[in-house]
Amino acid sequence: MANSYFGQSRSQKPRLSKLTAVSDPAAFHPHPLRHTWVFWFRQQRTPGNKLISYEEGIKKISAFASVESFWSLWTHLAPPSALQPTTDYLLFHNAIRRPVWEDPLNISGGKWIIRLKKGVADRIWEDLVLAVLGDQFDECRLSSEPVASNWEEDGSDSGGVDPPEICGCTISVRQSEDIITLWNRFEADVKVRERIRDTIRKVLHLPPSTIMEYKSNNGKSLFVYVWR
Repeated sequence: MANSYFGQSRSQKPRLSKLTAVSDPAAFHPHPLRHTWVFWFRQQRTPGNKLISYEEGIKKISAFASVESFWSLWTHLAPPSALQPTTDYLLFHNAIRRPVWEDPLNISGGKWIIRLKKGVADRIWEDLVLAVLGDQFDECRLSSEPVASNWEEDGSDSGGVDPPEICGCTISVRQSEDIITLWNRFEADVKVRERIRDTIRKVLHLPPSTIMEYKSNNGKSLFVYVWR
């Protein structure tokens, strides 16, 4: 059975300018992203409709490190509106070995959660992915934040590149709604969380009335903030 996360190639042409300016169209050299990222796919049920555990359902799609490799993959991924309910897309930094909260690089962080009405997920998911890959959350990170040794030892990115504050993002397709999340490294700093919240609102063009929840990944102190 073919992997359901692959759909027909989209008719739209790659919009490289959303991520980087291409000064010389005749150049064929790849345009590197600042970090290497990985797309994952998750289904809550197998093709035989058997319920499986969260981590068992996660499958790696592909890693990419350039604008060109991203668009080559993206234009062949089925949009969220074409996915079956209880299906997720996950995009995480390559240093994160599994896109779960228990991963050492995720456990000290948390995530912003936005619940979407049906019919708007395709645009919002694309805008969020492009914002993450295009480093639009760079200003959210405080210069005093420590760099986890796991990032330094991983070696997945080129030397001298600071790890991003953003670990990754997800979209979960459900029967009556779609849910997007944006994961960050450190949940303890309120200012960082608020900067990320404000950047999400800006890059996704969300109305002020949008409800946004924040949840910690730390099992010792799970909590929820709600802003309107």
